[in-house]
Parts: sequence; C-alpha cells; structure tokens
Amino acid sequence: MPEEGIETQEIKEALDEHVEHAEHAKHGEHGGGGHESKAGWIVQLSLSTALIAVLAAVAALQSGSYANDSIVQKNESILNQSKANDEWAYYQAKGIKAAIYGSQSQVVAGTTPEASAKLAEEAKHEKDEQGEEMTKAKEFEKKVTESDEQSEHSLHIHHLYAKAVTIFQVAIALAAIAALTKKKPMWWVSLATGLVGIWFFAQGFGL
Repeated sequence: MPEEGIETQEIKEALDEHVEHAEHAKHGEHGGGGHESKAGWIVQLSLSTALIAVLAAVAALQSGSYANDSIVQKNESILNQSKANDEWAYYQAKGIKAAIYGSQSQVVAGTTPEASAKLAEEAKHEKDEQGEEMTKAKEFEKKVTESDEQSEHSLHIHHLYAKAVTIFQVAIALAAIAALTKKKPMWWVSLATGLVGIWFFAQGFGL
C-alpha cells in the first residue's frame, strides 16, 4: 500500500469529530435563533467532510491496488525478458552448430558423399530450429513490451489516486479547522480542495 494511504482509524476519528460538532450545532439551534444559521452550515460541513473521507478511503484502496498491479506487471516483464534472452542464446547456438555442420559437409563432400549429405541434413535441421528459436524470442519480447506498457499505465493511475488521497486529506484538515474556528470561508476552501481531489479521482476512475 502507498505511504500516503489514509488509515481506517483516522477516517473514523475524523468522522466522529465532525459528528460531534454537528450534534453540538443542533443543540445550539434550540438555544436561540442567533446560532441557527451557523449551526446549519456546521451540519453541512460534517456531511461534506464525511463524503470526502469516504472518497479518500476508496482512492487509497485503488492507489494501493494499482501500485501492486504495476509491480506484478513489471515482474512479468523481467521474467519474459529473461526468457527472451535465453531464446536468443539458443538461437545463436543453433546458428553456430548449423555453420559447423555446413563446413564439415563441404570438407567431406569429395571423399564421403553420404557423410556429407548427412551433415548437410543436420545443418538444415539446426537452421530450422534456429528459426523456431527466433520466433519464440520475438514472442517473449512482445510480451515484455506489453507488460511494460501495462505497468506504466497502472503506475500512472496509482499516481492519480495517490494525489487524490493527499488532496482529500488536506480538504479534511481544512474542514476540521473550519469546524473549530467556526469560519465558513475556510469550509468553502475545504470544498474547493475536495473538488480538486474529486477531479484526480475521476481521472483515475476513467482510465
């Protein structure tokens, strides 16, 4: 999981804190009309913060999931590259053997035609197998490219969700400040910050 992931306990504590503020605000409504307006937006602040906390939890989960996917896909790329290297090594070995058999066939062609024909057949067989090894090597290299592209894509989405988590955490912190100081403009800043986080969240969700 990414380091920026928000913990469940932290979310719960944030929610409990804002619910407590909401309850105090409701009690303030009964105490007099002067507090009614302030109490109303404090309740809305609590609800918006709860929503942001839920989105932060989902974004953290998605961020960790895509980070793990990127690692797995990168490991697959490394494994396929190793297999491709092995196939290219076999390809070169087959080419050397084919060249040796071909040379030997030419050397004995004048004295032992049967042996020459047999060596020529071996050279052809090695050439055929060399072609098969080249095909296998290219297939593994294609898988390497695909795995690398998938890993890069997963890492890109991970970064989008990670940014969303960080911005949501900032929005929650601003909302907490707004609740403690009873400053409504600070709540607006929190909402604006939350919208930025939602934009990054939507970008990751849409890819």
